[in-house]
Amino acid sequence: MKTCCVAGLSLMLALQPYSAFAWGPTGHRVVGRIAERHLSEAAARGVAGILGSESLVQASTWPDEIRSDPAWDRAKPWHFVSLDDNESYETAPKSPGGDIVEAIGRFTRVLQDPRAEAGKKIEALRFLVHFVGDVHQPLHVGRRDDRGGNDVQVTWFGESTNLHAVWDEKIIESEKLSFSELAEIVDHPTQTELRTWQSTGVLDWIKESMAVRARVYEIGDKKLGYLYAYQHGPLVKRRLLQAGVRLAGVLNALFDSPAPSIPDQLPVKRPPAP
Repeated sequence: MKTCCVAGLSLMLALQPYSAFAWGPTGHRVVGRIAERHLSEAAARGVAGILGSESLVQASTWPDEIRSDPAWDRAKPWHFVSLDDNESYETAPKSPGGDIVEAIGRFTRVLQDPRAEAGKKIEALRFLVHFVGDVHQPLHVGRRDDRGGNDVQVTWFGESTNLHAVWDEKIIESEKLSFSELAEIVDHPTQTELRTWQSTGVLDWIKESMAVRARVYEIGDKKLGYLYAYQHGPLVKRRLLQAGVRLAGVLNALFDSPAPSIPDQLPVKRPPAP
């Protein structure tokens, strides 16, 4: 009986949504600002046609701002995907509530649909901007047993927190820069990087996040501070840059005419509810 209860509790915990916000507002704004700098003229017009005076920087944080609204509880699973070390997205069981891969594909299709309502396109673009950023945070492609590092307790400069929060915000905050300053510092991709990064799709981005996860968990005595920030700051900046460049690539593909297909942006559809 006890074994059954423990197994049931473990399953319930594994299905709980991640509690932290990916990248935090500064990180998401960095992604939005970098994307703005790499938009084609057609894409810039297309974005403005949907968002009006709202910038990608402003749109990038909206999906986290609504998470306290019960009306948007259904969106919580869309911010991440759970994949253990020995799994791939293609073969892993899918969340019945959707996940970040499914959501990126779904909102891409809304933006491609000429019949979609204006309000739905605004929501879709805001979510897409945010989720392209999220999927580049390694712990938003997280292990089930610790809910993407949310259950890994650490200290950050002596204050109690968890590993997920360190990657969402605290490494970025340790730079003590505004989002615009950080974007200016990191936004220097080579032409080869631009072409290579924009030729990939969401399934590639997930594999990249999984590939660096082992480094994320190198936490020693769990007392994190200057050394951890120094060791992992370059990876954080690279993932922010890749997210911004790739977001621009997705939007350029969406709004350039005729719009080409976007690699891996049409993932396996969510299974029907039982």
